[in-house]
Amino acid sequence: MVLIFAERALLTDGWADHVRVTVVGGIITKLTRDTAPVDGDTRVSALLPALSNLHSHSFQRAMAGMTEHRVAGRDSFWTWRDLMYRFLDRLTPDQMEAIAALVFMEMQEAGYAAVGEFHYVHHHPGGAPYTDIAELSNRIFSAATTTGIGLTHLPVLYTFGGAKEQPLAAGQLRFGNSVDRFSELLQAVRANARAMPADTRVGIAPHSLRATNPADLARVLTIADGKPIHIHVAEQPREVSDISSWLGARPVEWLLDNAPVNADWCLIHATHMTAEETERLAKTGAVAGLCPITEANLGDGPFNGPGWLAAGGRFGIGSDSNVRISLTEELRTLEYSQRLRDIARNVMVPKEGSVGEFLYTNAALGGAQALGRNAGRIAEGHLADLTAIDLTHPTLCALGAHQILDGLAFAAPDTIVTDLWSAGRHQVRAGRHILRDQITKVWRRAVKDLVEAM
Repeated sequence: MVLIFAERALLTDGWADHVRVTVVGGIITKLTRDTAPVDGDTRVSALLPALSNLHSHSFQRAMAGMTEHRVAGRDSFWTWRDLMYRFLDRLTPDQMEAIAALVFMEMQEAGYAAVGEFHYVHHHPGGAPYTDIAELSNRIFSAATTTGIGLTHLPVLYTFGGAKEQPLAAGQLRFGNSVDRFSELLQAVRANARAMPADTRVGIAPHSLRATNPADLARVLTIADGKPIHIHVAEQPREVSDISSWLGARPVEWLLDNAPVNADWCLIHATHMTAEETERLAKTGAVAGLCPITEANLGDGPFNGPGWLAAGGRFGIGSDSNVRISLTEELRTLEYSQRLRDIARNVMVPKEGSVGEFLYTNAALGGAQALGRNAGRIAEGHLADLTAIDLTHPTLCALGAHQILDGLAFAAPDTIVTDLWSAGRHQVRAGRHILRDQITKVWRRAVKDLVEAM
């Protein structure tokens, strides 16, 4: 049993004072308002529903700072991708596990209780399979076990090197599977997940329309088993052009016309959509998986926030390339991208009201939906995915209750997080992950060996 006493807590009907939270088996079983703490309670300043990080490629964290050097010509997502493939040629299973553990720890310290790991590295460099087809997924499981983060694992189907069924090449060879071999992989991953905590989920991720084909996509959807389905879509104008010339429709348009897109789906990026696509996609109940820091870093362009919100669309946030892991910066970068495009302020709220509160609470709900987690709110019967923040911090101490989430989103550093529970697992205390020193030591050794091998 876990007992938490919060001076303030953000409940489903707003802020409440002096709240005691009882957690049993990772589930919130009781909320008591206007009460007093009891000996043994973990006491916190303010308690929030924790966000889920809905999109991560954890291994890319080790590349942070390595791709910010301009080369001849115009740098783009595509030149960045070439560098990423070369990096992959040296990455070992031990290194992947060490990197993932650091990433998951940093996410928890930033206030994320769970992660959707969009996992597409499956094989040896060159494409030969490991003896255990799930070797690298097992390394992600191990990193999640070490850190205690909630995990939705998303094995990726990646069959082709580009639109029109281009062959895999270079670093892509580590990703490649036919649908049959992917089914074998998925079966092994699902079996191994039974040994993980009860809140672990295994979904599927057809990588993108350019990395599969219509027949394979239709086949792989038959084995989704009602679990989350994630897919990259419309991230770059070139991708839109390539898919349009091949399939005769824009990526989001094609998916809506040819796939059973519904609330189980999360469309990652969906940056370059028409107004009609935006409205149609929103009506399916699918989540738009937005990764503002990575999208800015790669020069993807801004998401159509106002159109999406006007259509009632749901969204969550992810750290994608993990070039920087910061929950607060993801939220503010999302809003600031809209302000810069529209030359306006306070854009990401559909009517009147607090932008920070709308961003935070809706990202909590959308992220939980995308990961198949019964979370995103502090309520009885829900997972105890909880974040505590310090209301005495200089960035928040002068703010009223209606301004706290604005201060969090637009002024506060991530160090404002004091405690973090992932399905009741109390992994961050006094601002530090309980295994920070151990995880960081292993990470440093792993990246030293990786860099020396490159």
